[in-house]
Formats: sequence, C-alpha cells, structure tokens
Amino acid sequence: MMFSYHDQTKHSYLSVRQGAHQLDWSMQPTPYKRYEKKLRRFAFDLEDAEDRFLYHIGGINAQKSYPGVTYYLRMNPAAGALYPNELYVQIRGVAGKQDGIYHYDVFSSALTLLYPLHEGEGLEALVGERYPIKGYLFLLSMVPWRSAWKYRLRAFRYCLLDGGHLLGAIEMAALLKPHATRMIYRIDHHALNRHFGFLQQEYMLSAAVVGVPMRKHGLPKLPSQPLPYADATDTFMPTPEIVTAYHESLQLQACKRQLHAPTFDFESLRLQEAIVRRRSTRAFAPEAISKGQLHYLESIIAQPILSDCDEEVAVYVIVNRVLQMPSGIRLWGNYLRYGDFSARVGYLALEQYHLARDGALALIMTSRGTNYQALYQKAGVIGQRLYIAATYLGLGCSGIGAYYDDEVCDFLGLDAKEEMVLYMMAIGRELEK
Repeated sequence: MMFSYHDQTKHSYLSVRQGAHQLDWSMQPTPYKRYEKKLRRFAFDLEDAEDRFLYHIGGINAQKSYPGVTYYLRMNPAAGALYPNELYVQIRGVAGKQDGIYHYDVFSSALTLLYPLHEGEGLEALVGERYPIKGYLFLLSMVPWRSAWKYRLRAFRYCLLDGGHLLGAIEMAALLKPHATRMIYRIDHHALNRHFGFLQQEYMLSAAVVGVPMRKHGLPKLPSQPLPYADATDTFMPTPEIVTAYHESLQLQACKRQLHAPTFDFESLRLQEAIVRRRSTRAFAPEAISKGQLHYLESIIAQPILSDCDEEVAVYVIVNRVLQMPSGIRLWGNYLRYGDFSARVGYLALEQYHLARDGALALIMTSRGTNYQALYQKAGVIGQRLYIAATYLGLGCSGIGAYYDDEVCDFLGLDAKEEMVLYMMAIGRELEK
C-alpha cells in the first residue's frame, strides 16, 4: 500500500491554488549549522587532494545577489536553495587527517572536529558495518524546518531528494580519487540521533562509505562521550507530520542489495569542471540536443547504485527535441509512445513551461517500492548524476520537485494508487541571458 504521507502531499490543480500561503521572512531558518568557536576547525586547502575531494562534495561554488539578500550556492542542488541536509564524516587512516568525527562546515569551508577517535572507537556498529572503515564514513541528516518553512508538509520529499543529491555529490567527488561510493540506508537512526544530540530539529537519514574495511581488526566500540550540540536553524517551528512520516518510514522491508558498482567514462578534468560549474538552469532555449547526448544521458540513468537497499526507480524520458529522433516517451532506451508531449509535460510540472516544455528532454521518476526513504534518496542520486552528466555535455539541467502527481500518473498510463511520482527534471540548452 502506498505510504500514506505521500498520498497526503500530492499536488493537484485545485490544491495548489487553494493552498497558497505567505512566507514569514522573520522565521526563515539559516541554511548553515555552526558549532561553537572553541571547537577545532580545519579549513580546506584546495592544493591538498583530500581537502579538494571534500570541497567538491558540498562546498560553495557560486553566489547570487538580489536587493537585500545574497544566496550562496553549493556543489549539490537543493529545492529553493534551502539546503535541508547536514553532513558529518568519520575519518580513519587518511593521510594528513586526524582520526575523528567531524561536521562539514559549509559556511567556513572547513571540517569541525566533534570528537577525536581513540584506539578501538568508531561509529561503524551504528551503520551495520562489521569492521572499522579505513577512509571516510559519511553520515547524512535532514533539518526539516529549513524546507518546511517554505514548502510545508511536502518538505519531507525535498529533504529526501536533496539528501540523495548530497549522496550523489559524494559519489561524483569520489570518482576523482577514484573510489566507489556505497550508500547505506540500514542504519540505527535512533541511536545516531541520540549520539549527535539532535533533539527535535534534526534527524539522521543515511550513510555512505568511501573507504575499505579493515578486516584484521575488531568492530570498534562507540565513542565514550556524547558529541557536542549545536542549533541547526536559529528559528524553529515543529513539524509533527513530517516527524511522524520520518518515523513511519524508518523500517526497511525486503531490501535487495546492489552489489554492482557503476562504470562511468568521465574524463577527470572535465568531471571536476562539471562538479564546480553545476547550476540549476532557470530557463531553456527551445532547441534540440544531439542523439548522442540523449544516449549518453540514458546510459547514466541505467548505471547501478551501490547500496544496501536498492528500490526500483523508473525514469521516463520525454523527448521534446532531439536531432534525428522522433518526439515521444522512452523508458530504458525504448519508445513507449510517439508524439509531441512538450506542452503537456510543461503543464504537469505546475505549469513551469520554461523548464519542462522548453527543455529538450523532460524526465519523470516513479516507483512502486515500499522503502520510502531509500527509494526517494535513490531518485536524488540519479538526479545528481544527471545534473553532472548534463553539465559535462555542456547542457543545462533543472530539478522539478513540484508537479500534479495523479495527472502525471495518468499521462504515463500508471495507476496512481500503486505508483508514486518522485521527481521531474528538464535537460536542454540554457537560454542565453
């Protein structure tokens, strides 16, 4: 049965018009979590390979200024540039790095040391590992109020999608080392929430490993002291419906592991440039892309994602304008229907015609899976891969988290009671400013 939260947060033509609300700018939460100044910070040195790897995950790569406000953009996308996720990392056995548990301080472009690891200590037991991890063990949390301030109840979807983007950013950055990234959803959320002192503001979602097991060593014991606390939002309003949805979706059922690693053919220097240049396109020129570019993007979609809970996510590709190819709907490289659906998908994307209609491609991700957090984060990982691949090809990309859910299912010929629409995207040539 479809997860009830998802059903409650569907958009329709009427709900969007009847549910408009005014933003209370005095309650806007900060997108930066900062620990007290007395804790040690290690600023990223971009001449150092390990620091460069960390910077490429979530560092600030651009800024946009408007009257009275400046937005700082990051390597990983987030709905509304609200960045509702925080990143923590346990480092063990990395040259030039002190073994410890750190917070990724985006604002300072640094790691904040929360706890120096002693011999035989670590968090591996709380993420299902049997041995110490030599390398990086990332922990990803969500801060619901950052997104709910603007998007209200639907914000949990964005917390999960943006969490997937961040997992995908770890994966892309690790390719420059190069290393595979393994996603972990079967973690002890409750114990981690307690250990990090999250209280009511923040909740653990998932983990990722960029490292290798030290099989000759025993499983580490948990750190002997609790980690320091820091406020994650400055302003705060409780989000009980989202917290309930979070807890109801924690239990994983019948998970299948994905043991195959993806095989990308990115050239390292161009990949690094794509990671740094990635932006969300705000408008597309209604122009065609090449058949080769479409096939390259479809090959990215088909790549496996290493994880301990691999839910199936279908990615429908609506071809609006591709040279030497008919318009229509494709799935896994094959046409399901022919026809020009550009105006229709523009309407379905909450009438964001400048994106879904004008892009050369519109993409729709759906799932019948039962493990809500895992499948939604997987959609975000796929989204991040497409962001980077599009930028790599010299194209623009935009994520679209708002759409008329049931009408999208009807358009694709799916049963809205069985299939969830997770994400829409648009890819094409950017409109010149």
